[in-house]
Amino acid sequence: QVQLVESGGGLVQPGGSLRLSCAASGFRFRIYDMSWYRQAPGKERELVAVISSAGDSPNYADSVKGRFTMSRDNAKNTVYLQMNSLKPEDTAVYYCNAVRRLVGLDYWGQGTQVTVSS
Repeated sequence: QVQLVESGGGLVQPGGSLRLSCAASGFRFRIYDMSWYRQAPGKERELVAVISSAGDSPNYADSVKGRFTMSRDNAKNTVYLQMNSLKPEDTAVYYCNAVRRLVGLDYWGQGTQVTVSS
């Protein structure tokens, strides 16, 4: 059974930090590209960061560059998103995604809420 379970969301003040985790199971994690997406109320889901199966340097949305850092630990089947200098506009549900485009496999987690507010 494929599972992606996000954790680490919550309420934080502007300028604060959170670390999201996504624990994967039920598939060969190390051969999947992994991404974080987010969706704010009334907006489309947007890509935040992506890291390849090879663990190359992640790519980030312009809105989070320099503030967010994505990493993966293949030994723990987990990806992380370290979020610093959080802004109210970062408020969204954050989703973990695993994809193998060549074979059309695509998995999603249930999401974790991040709220940035004073």
